[in-house]
Amino acid sequence: MALSDRLQYYRRIFNAYLLPGKSQLTFWHETPTLNPAMSKEKLGEYYMLFSEKADYAGVHDPSGIPKLDYHGQIGPQYNPIAIAQWGLGNYNLLIRTREAERNKRFLAASDWLCANLEPNQSGLAVWNHYFDWEYRDTLKSPWYSGLAQGQGISLLVRAYVHTDNNSYLEAAKKAFACFHRSVAEGGVTFTDGHGDLWFEEYIVSPPTHILNGFIWASWGVYDYFLATNDPTALQLFQSAVRTLETNLSRYDLGFWSLYEQSGTFLPMVASNFYHHLHIVQLNVMYKLTGNEIFARFADRWASYARSRSKRTRALCYKCAFKLCYY
Repeated sequence: MALSDRLQYYRRIFNAYLLPGKSQLTFWHETPTLNPAMSKEKLGEYYMLFSEKADYAGVHDPSGIPKLDYHGQIGPQYNPIAIAQWGLGNYNLLIRTREAERNKRFLAASDWLCANLEPNQSGLAVWNHYFDWEYRDTLKSPWYSGLAQGQGISLLVRAYVHTDNNSYLEAAKKAFACFHRSVAEGGVTFTDGHGDLWFEEYIVSPPTHILNGFIWASWGVYDYFLATNDPTALQLFQSAVRTLETNLSRYDLGFWSLYEQSGTFLPMVASNFYHHLHIVQLNVMYKLTGNEIFARFADRWASYARSRSKRTRALCYKCAFKLCYY
């Protein structure tokens, strides 16, 4: 990252983390919570609650669609992942309350996803982010994400089941095509040297295998299978499960979880929020698959979070990484 870009980055994250007022973190940092009403047998309520996200009090456009305020030169922006999660949170509440406002928001998010699905350079349908984002390699606008593809699908297939409107399913089918293509081909998958299949949140080379994004994307693949009974979707999900089983130990530092496989001398330790998100995601994976390894790692990482010394050690690692890398 160039010096000028790094200074802008530090200025933006200082404003987001340390100054009063709302930022994009206001949306993302809801307490991660497993939805006890989730089902692995059919498309019902989403696997996490997203209750606070459903009532996001930040910036909205005139149509009511949320925009996240990234501060600095980026400012308020549409984020397809946030819009999908906002819609999923309202869907959960719609199923419980049958309130018209929840239905309105759920369908508004679904309609936005349909309207904003567009071809990338390889002709695959994606949800683009129209702002540059500081990462290991700066993601230049427009950029797309395996996480956005997965969560967009999770919302659209529920909209299809809820309304029987085939346009939602058609949009989900278009978005799902990315999971059949590698990153090199314009898709969102990467097969490593061991034959393990990954869904990449950020499309960079070499890939970084962001853990939370990989898991969330895999739920979109599973939801597509539940909606369509497409055997290729089930095969993709099973491959993702095997990848997670094989590689979870690589994300365990012995005192905290890793956010990604950064390939740097200092590892990119998960923030407190993402560490707790990993725990919830692994508990969902256990419920979806029955595989005990996910429950064991969830319990182990929960024990790390209860230790003050391990929390402090993780924070020091995280700060050092941010200062040295991204």
